[in-house]
Amino acid sequence: MVSKFLEETIGMVEIPELHLESGRVLKKVRQAYAVYGSLDARQVVLVCHALTGSHHVAGPDVPGLPEAWWDPLVGPGKAIDTERFCVLCFNVLGSPYGSTSPLSPCDDDGRPYGMRFPVFSVRDMVKAQHEALKIIGIEKLECVIGGSLGGMQALEWAVMFPEVVKRSVVIAAPAFTYPQAIAFNEVQRQAIMADPQWRGGDYYDSAPPERGLAIARMLAMITYRSEETFVKRYMRELAFGAPWDWDGKFKIETYIHHHGEKLVQRFDANCYLYLTRAMDLHDIGEGRGGVKKALSMIGGQLLAVGISSDLLFPNWQVEGIVSEAREAGVEAFYDEIESDNGHDAFLIDLDQLDDILRGFWKRTMLY
Repeated sequence: MVSKFLEETIGMVEIPELHLESGRVLKKVRQAYAVYGSLDARQVVLVCHALTGSHHVAGPDVPGLPEAWWDPLVGPGKAIDTERFCVLCFNVLGSPYGSTSPLSPCDDDGRPYGMRFPVFSVRDMVKAQHEALKIIGIEKLECVIGGSLGGMQALEWAVMFPEVVKRSVVIAAPAFTYPQAIAFNEVQRQAIMADPQWRGGDYYDSAPPERGLAIARMLAMITYRSEETFVKRYMRELAFGAPWDWDGKFKIETYIHHHGEKLVQRFDANCYLYLTRAMDLHDIGEGRGGVKKALSMIGGQLLAVGISSDLLFPNWQVEGIVSEAREAGVEAFYDEIESDNGHDAFLIDLDQLDDILRGFWKRTMLY
């Protein structure tokens, strides 16, 4: 009989030192994580979170962490079944939810790193997670799965550690970040840096750059959804006031303002700068002889999932991973979420993603 309850364990490990791609070294690197199921299980699935997500993937609210973002997918009897798998998720390097980040105290003076924190890459995130897994005592992963920044991590996992990863699921993420996405991220960063409260990143003893971070999130929300969604939900409807007065707002304006204000309440501006930069640096082929040669390093099976209306990472970018992987001799599959919800469909259209994952498990004989 399927259990009704999902047990979650929050943990922390410390890595003595982490050598970054930049040549810098971070010492005493903390990696916060959540576990669903028993770590003694033979089958472990690693879930990787997106930009402002956390390791709290499923279950009821946890103090100090944002809401669970994949609850319909993770749990007993669900697509990522915690009665079959032990499910693990790390809070990524540079995120404000417990792992080492610009919020962490610097050894030099005990104050938060701020912008003294070294720039890091998606590869560095994955390397930190791999080191943490060794400390925890896990040697093999049945699957690594994630969307957006999480998908970038899943792809790096498959390339960096083919002896560990049996399957990888890359959702709404490209083989490398294209110029338009980098441009969107740069405008967001400049919004934060232009806020007088940013103070060069040294704002931890004063008011944070809330306005800049809110504006950054407002732009991001436009890239996360599609024009079809905005037309269906808002079109040109007014939320309040008169269109001839500056205090009048269209509903679409109130929507992006709302999401900007929500993020300010739970996220750190410097962390946002570093994590978006890591996304810009994502290039699976960098230093490996190109994308195809990098993908040839994958030892397991690969599923890439695009989204039909994705503006940020269009479906053709995701499908291109599979084309090149197959040419490189990898057993690779492509599937697509048909949705008007844009990039965020991997967080919204979970019924489709449930079907896609169950199909991949059967195709690769996971169960």
